[in-house]
Amino acid sequence: MSDHSKHVGLDVHKATIAVAVADAERGEARSFGTIPHAAEAVAKLVKKLSPTGESMRFYYEAGPCGYGLHRQITTLGHDCHVVAPSLIPRKAGDQIKTDRRDAMSLARLGRAGELTAVWVPDVEQEAMRDLMRCREDAKASQRQVRQQLLGFLLRHGRVFTEGRSNWTQIHTRWLEKQEFDQPVQQIVFAEYVNTVAAATGRVQMIDKRIHEALATWSLRPVVEGYMALRGVETVTAMTLVAELGDLTRFDSPRQLMSYLGLVPSEHSSGQRTRRGAITRAGNTHARRALIESAWSYQHPARKTKHLQRKAKNASEQVQAIAWKAQVRLCGRFRKMEAGGKTINKVAVATARELSGFIWAIYREVISQQRSDQARAAGLENPPLPYEARPGELRSPA
Repeated sequence: MSDHSKHVGLDVHKATIAVAVADAERGEARSFGTIPHAAEAVAKLVKKLSPTGESMRFYYEAGPCGYGLHRQITTLGHDCHVVAPSLIPRKAGDQIKTDRRDAMSLARLGRAGELTAVWVPDVEQEAMRDLMRCREDAKASQRQVRQQLLGFLLRHGRVFTEGRSNWTQIHTRWLEKQEFDQPVQQIVFAEYVNTVAAATGRVQMIDKRIHEALATWSLRPVVEGYMALRGVETVTAMTLVAELGDLTRFDSPRQLMSYLGLVPSEHSSGQRTRRGAITRAGNTHARRALIESAWSYQHPARKTKHLQRKAKNASEQVQAIAWKAQVRLCGRFRKMEAGGKTINKVAVATARELSGFIWAIYREVISQQRSDQARAAGLENPPLPYEARPGELRSPA
């Protein structure tokens, strides 16, 4: 028997919300009309649907409107699920789509338990996620304007050959020497250079804000734990923590790998088994960060001074996990490459295993925090660190 008197489907848009209600026990879902997308209208709706305060459960799809509606409904004392749109069951023959029908479908499927809820970050977590995505957008803008400048120079036969790569100090001095006969072209060149400088300054400013925010973030120990891994710098570690959130909701590393879309797709039937490319489901930002970090494992494993500096704030247990990850992943990367796998596939496979070590480090850091809190509270038998617990997986390898 359901603990909720009603199941309410909400089809949320920028200006309006279509509402449908399904009673807990039986009966068809019915439309409840459309309300403005405003806090006052939502509060009035909740009071109208539950005048005596019975518990209800609301459902709406994750989308551009964010989690404000979720937080308001939960504050009013009711349950709310933000639903993964890609996992909503759909009838292949249903060719009619309206807001009213979508809301009724959410109410009906929610009552049947057929909807998959996404993890909702708290206010602090969402703020850090916004900051990291802002940097990602700034880097994309920087790459775009840099390419525009290089494209302009290439059209006029100006190719940098004095160094290995662009955007170094040597390249900057080379740009300063460029002159054009036509005054208009000189103006265009100057505009491109100024735009690149502004985009670079924006990235640097955001990087400064990121380091300032890390100093006071409650999840700073997790970030420092991730940084013990090879190829995971401050920005990458903060991106992973901000995007993935609480990894204790995954019972095993394989669940995290599947959530990140790093597992192969499969279409098997009868005696035939066919696997294809990775599913690319889940969080795109975290998956991209992991794949970028995986490329560093193409080199032999070693404890460099840079790695030791990064890992200095991590515990000995976390550093041991990070070293185990480096030894395994460096060996796997070179073995798969020598076996004829394409380099891109090797990097993705390495990222898949790296996510397992990310899961293990998070569990270890959180377990250490709980143990410290228990000791501070004066408990006689504080919980053991994660890897010391008997009968549990000690590493994702």
